[in-house]
Amino acid sequence: MADNLVLLFQNIGLTEQKAKETAKNKNLAPTLEKAIHSAGFQEKASEKSTGALVYHLASTITPGATPHLDYIAKAIRDSKLATSDQVSAAIKFVNDKKEINEAAFNEECGVGVVVTKEDVNTAVDAYTETVKDRLIKDRYKFFGMFFAGAKNVPSLRWANGGDVKEAVDAKMLEILGPKDERDAPVKKQKKETKPEVKEEKKVEETASVLTVPDMFFEGELAKLHKPGGNPQIKPELMEAHLKATGGKYVTRFPPEPNGFLHIGHAKAININFGLAKAHNGVCNLRYDDTNPEAEEERYFESILEIVKWLGFTPSEITYSSTHFHRLYELAIELIKKDKAYICHCTGEQIQMHRGGPERGPRTACAHRDRPVKESLELFEKMKNGGFEEGEAILRMKMDLENGNPQFWDLVAYRVLKTPHHRTGDEWIIYPTYDYTHCLVDSFENITHSLCTVEFQQSRASYYWLCDALEVYKPVQWEYGRLNITNTILSKRKIAELVKKDYVFDWDDPRLFTLPAIRRRGVPPEAINNFVHTLGVTKSDTVIEVTKLDAFIRDYLNETAPRLMGVFNPIKVVIENLPESHEEMLTVQNKPRDPSMGEHTIPFTREVWIDGSDFREVDDKDFFRLAPGKTVGLLNVPCPITCTKVVKDDSGKVVQLLARYEDAPGFKRPKTYIQWVAESPKHGSPVRLDEVRLFDRLFNHANPQDKRDVPGGYLSDVNPYSLSVENGALVEVGLWNIMDQWAKTSESKTDFEAMRFQLTRIGYFCVDKESDLGDFKAKSSVSLKDTSKKIILNRTVSLQVSSTLKK
Repeated sequence: MADNLVLLFQNIGLTEQKAKETAKNKNLAPTLEKAIHSAGFQEKASEKSTGALVYHLASTITPGATPHLDYIAKAIRDSKLATSDQVSAAIKFVNDKKEINEAAFNEECGVGVVVTKEDVNTAVDAYTETVKDRLIKDRYKFFGMFFAGAKNVPSLRWANGGDVKEAVDAKMLEILGPKDERDAPVKKQKKETKPEVKEEKKVEETASVLTVPDMFFEGELAKLHKPGGNPQIKPELMEAHLKATGGKYVTRFPPEPNGFLHIGHAKAININFGLAKAHNGVCNLRYDDTNPEAEEERYFESILEIVKWLGFTPSEITYSSTHFHRLYELAIELIKKDKAYICHCTGEQIQMHRGGPERGPRTACAHRDRPVKESLELFEKMKNGGFEEGEAILRMKMDLENGNPQFWDLVAYRVLKTPHHRTGDEWIIYPTYDYTHCLVDSFENITHSLCTVEFQQSRASYYWLCDALEVYKPVQWEYGRLNITNTILSKRKIAELVKKDYVFDWDDPRLFTLPAIRRRGVPPEAINNFVHTLGVTKSDTVIEVTKLDAFIRDYLNETAPRLMGVFNPIKVVIENLPESHEEMLTVQNKPRDPSMGEHTIPFTREVWIDGSDFREVDDKDFFRLAPGKTVGLLNVPCPITCTKVVKDDSGKVVQLLARYEDAPGFKRPKTYIQWVAESPKHGSPVRLDEVRLFDRLFNHANPQDKRDVPGGYLSDVNPYSLSVENGALVEVGLWNIMDQWAKTSESKTDFEAMRFQLTRIGYFCVDKESDLGDFKAKSSVSLKDTSKKIILNRTVSLQVSSTLKK
């Protein structure tokens, strides 16, 4: 059957891989199968553009429009509906209608309407005059808003989107001319504004979150309804909603405070806050705090901190627990409507009534038809402590015959005799997520309830409950999750890793929780821009971790200052320089980019080089230092030649003697290496206590795949995921970076914001376990005078994966 579906789906132009994925989607597959048969493409393949419309129909049709799927599919087949906008309009028109008036359908869906390119150009010309001042001011950054506005011109409702974009592009070119430095991404505008090094934090902030707003006006997000466009069971519900919101977009980011946010949440945060901001709306941070057993204060604090770290400010901070009394009252109303009942079944019994492991017939339990009065009395008994945990639950009386498991009498309330972090001992019954989420969305007048695709089946039950209680019903819309290879995001499994000491804690830089990513030194702007680059689709996204690393590396390459540092240091004594030789070299913080500023470092008779840059036995493929061989020292005018190797009694190389090749006409060396001067007068070198080099925590791309990892995810942990370099040395420019941070950091705790590249090694940041001493009380003193312990974390190496070069 699955193979037949794959072949059927390929008939409308899906690739084999996409067809296989769709065939596995229990919600979409039967709808798409029916749409294809209705359109008559089960035997004969459709045009690819027509097939795309059939897929769009099946993947976006609402429950209220589903009875008319056959009618819309045939309209697509007959070329009456030729664009995705027309299909969306058709779905909206037929929603909840018993019969279809063909003339009204044709008018509402633009059937037969032809909009020529000349019509498009004329309309875009007229629209341009209304936004010309904004266009001239914001230039090409205004494209997303300009394009969206042009598409919304009434006469262009049924125009080809490509024609509209072509006209918009031409108009922008006519008025603005070609793109120039004013239109470059913010991070590259530093060359124009030439800020000093001390402005680094300011530059990062301006390069923050909505630098790529087009994702909110194109693709899937462009198809979302406008506020007021979602039908209600009673018209007055929408009237009250619009009065409360003023017609604004209202979204929310609703995490459960039972763990730390992870990389997938970064996408959710960007979509919810970004959509609201793109449309001048508001976005709340709402804690869905209905499970006191798993919630801790540290999770609440961390979630808010991460949201702010990513650059977003909630319009309000709300809690589901604020509405416990109202939720309880609505539960009573649901019982009175005979749409909820008290049940005493165990979890195992409920599972068997739902068909059991064999997926047999579903049956009602003995309590489903108990009298309303009895359920009301028992619910009151639950509230007053008359039942122990597991003895009674409140279930919604939904539709056991429905093929959607989210209609199989979901639990609304359960007994939990655990104090709540906000309400204390006031309650011993708590509402479930399935009951609470949609109702609190309703209370907060959310216009767009955005969630990931695993909640797609929950959409119908979300709507059912709102309509059952006759409250305002937001629209739920799902998007694909963001996943990363070579890691796990499960809270339970991360907790196991922490408990068994595979990692330090939830913020161990080898994990992909957002606190861990932050601690590793990844800038929030890099995460936001990465999410924007991926865009928003209905399909889950699995990104190779090397691609994320490459994106982070590219961002840091533009923003991180450069320092020299050495691991496994070897001292080099330059014999032909006087012992008192001291030369102060001015070094750019980023080569060939004066806007990043500069700093000075000493060059003396004694320097330290990286142990990997010397070989006692030379070979033709080694281009660094060896006996009798010459290399350049970065930023130093002349190269050096190794003249002698000094060893200790064990035969270990402890020192090299060298000659400074400052004679006129000396040949330029092939290779330059980093170094750090020995100069106590200048506090050089800076001696690091630890440098932590992190690698993949798991060996396989999917450590939870039992085919590749039969021993379970713990058996896949990479024992070499952390190595520590002791005794590493860094140049004194480190103090410039750290002192600048001390002056500009508001919290004085975000150590990871001290980021830099160690030339030829990688990108690093200061770890929070560093001891910087009492620098807060001594603002006029350099951190070099207060710091007691410095630990660095490697954010990302300099290596570029070959897979990214294709």
